Amino acid sequence: MGDLGKESASIANAAPLLRRAPHHISKPLQQFKSQTDDLSALGALGALMSATDDVREGMETLSKLVEQVVDEWHDEAKLMTDLSDAFDVLDVLLDAAQGKGKKG
Repeated sequence: MGDLGKESASIANAAPLLRRAPHHISKPLQQFKSQTDDLSALGALGALMSATDDVREGMETLSKLVEQVVDEWHDEAKLMTDLSDAFDVLDVLLDAAQGKGKKG
């Protein structure tokens, strides 16, 4: 197998792992999101009450950013799969071209 074949295999193996990465953060992310509703428990601490909205907004922003990262991971995994397929095709074409050159 040529270098392109090795790269293709490596990328093809990495793409499914990248697709599964969001599964490892889904439960913590859900717990994190649910905590934004629990900020009212800070009501007894008057000084923190004024910061509650800012903290809630920051947590919601972080949650949205994590969702964007997950989407980007999915896009990257698809790109890696497409790139792996392209390397496979290119490797076959190069092997065929080399085979023609040896016969002639």
